[in-house]
Amino acid sequence: MGNNHVNADSRIAVYPGTFDPVTHGHSDLIARAAPLFDRIYVAVAESTVKAPCLELDQRIDLARIALADVHNVEVRGFDTLLAEFVSSVNAGVILRGLRAVSDFEYEFQLASMNRHLIPQAETLFLTPSEPYSFISSSLVREVARLGGDVSGFVHPAVQQALQRRFGKLRNN
Repeated sequence: MGNNHVNADSRIAVYPGTFDPVTHGHSDLIARAAPLFDRIYVAVAESTVKAPCLELDQRIDLARIALADVHNVEVRGFDTLLAEFVSSVNAGVILRGLRAVSDFEYEFQLASMNRHLIPQAETLFLTPSEPYSFISSSLVREVARLGGDVSGFVHPAVQQALQRRFGKLRNN
């Protein structure tokens, strides 16, 4: 077995996603991963394919607000292949969250593709704390879109952004 990790630093991790919006589940995972690494880059993907409801700059700002208490986290946007971003920050680990068995097949495919594209980086899966195991950005967006209370799932700044984004729909 050769040493694939020559150029990557295993003390640096990248946690990629669209974070549309960032939730307490994301924050929990990052806070629990933070002691394991010197630096975690929260990589907010542009993701035109998913057509995010919040603009990239807004998602970056909201993630920075929600994660302000975690000292070794840096939030950055990216619009390239994840492999390019991981290499650019010299990361040796890609963090991913697994909420349920239903996430596994997609995450397994993603990890396999990333292993092919960035052999110097290992994928590390973390499971959420129990209170956050059912939270997803898409569910939060749907509840917010329909005028429901998302305060238990997101930072207050995120809740306000979602209310601004979807408020006009509720007032009809």
